[in-house]
Amino acid sequence: MPHIFPPEIPKGKRLFDLLVAFLALIIFSPVLLIIALLVRIYHGAPILFKQQRPGYKEVPFFIYKFRTMTNRVDAQGNLLPDAKRLTRLGKFLRASSLDEVPEFLNVLRGDLSLVGPRPFLMEYLPLYNAEQMRRHEVLPGITGWAQINGRNNISWPEKFQLDLWYVDHWSFWLDLKILWQTIWKVFKREGINKTDEATTTYFTGNDE
Repeated sequence: MPHIFPPEIPKGKRLFDLLVAFLALIIFSPVLLIIALLVRIYHGAPILFKQQRPGYKEVPFFIYKFRTMTNRVDAQGNLLPDAKRLTRLGKFLRASSLDEVPEFLNVLRGDLSLVGPRPFLMEYLPLYNAEQMRRHEVLPGITGWAQINGRNNISWPEKFQLDLWYVDHWSFWLDLKILWQTIWKVFKREGINKTDEATTTYFTGNDE
């Protein structure tokens, strides 16, 4: 069933999201097919990574990405650490942000906007303070203010501060600025975590 789009979200933002996501999926469809084939060959099935994330007003939804890791296990049948399961293809997909192209499907459903705070893990919700929880007052996004201002190379307090700044200063022109800078940074490959390409550090609460 399609997502019921919140009436509180500006209609112009939603229409822009729909138009760009629809055009992007059409334009990138040949690339999507090639990536899907490569992921199936090098990572196995399923092709898409599916994970529940908190959305607008903390309502959970499933986010979709191309898989960047294999299902390799140790002798006891336990999954190996992320860094050992991340492939060269996976590193390329993450560095180029091509692993996130399936998220345009989430945009069409209304789970995501093109621009907004990135949806973090469900298990982080009990760790937020009241101010940090305000990041859910807008739709989460494929990219956001924090992504163009450091991405994985900034601390958790800085990420929350940037997300909340976006919540308080949203405008259509700000979204356009963020989208343009996102495209530019992807081409320049800025903001990639140089110390740990597998995953970002986990948020363990406000005492860290």
